[in-house]
Amino acid sequence: MGEIEDALERADREHFTKEPPKTLQGRISFLLKHLSTKEIGEEIGVTADSVNRYRRGVRKHPPADVAAKIDAAVRARWQPQVRKRRRKQAAAVTGITVETRARFGYTAPVGTTDDGRFRRLTVHLPATYAERLFDARDAGAGDQQMRGIIAEGFKEVYFQDGGGRAMGLSDVAITDIDYLDLEF
Repeated sequence: MGEIEDALERADREHFTKEPPKTLQGRISFLLKHLSTKEIGEEIGVTADSVNRYRRGVRKHPPADVAAKIDAAVRARWQPQVRKRRRKQAAAVTGITVETRARFGYTAPVGTTDDGRFRRLTVHLPATYAERLFDARDAGAGDQQMRGIIAEGFKEVYFQDGGGRAMGLSDVAITDIDYLDLEF
């Protein structure tokens, strides 16, 4: 997964209204509502028999990498309606806030500097950009395409201040991302 995809996943998880099961047996039982033991085993990298042992409580302490895969599988399936409602609200009304530290470069008119430089920015993008970002992710877009959507939003909201300045600015590029966090 790319940086933006990871940030979207983290933002999705922040809005759980109820925490996922904490015990290993509870997590496996939850997964069994959605997948077969064979499918769970394939996803987390163990045999179907091991999945059944975890479910029954015979094995209580999976290796760290398997435990992390179990946690990720549960969180990916936990409260899909809550996550869907938050995304819909962000895409229609509230928008999305992007906090990042990255190198921003842009194409500017002659006589101005277009050298990229690191900036730490927190910018609230309108709902249209949230909608485009979610649609791109759902369509299987790569990290570069999603970066382009965020860069376009930064250009309009931050660099051009909604049309009040820097109108000659044509393209903004985001590179060398130190961190990127999304909230919606």
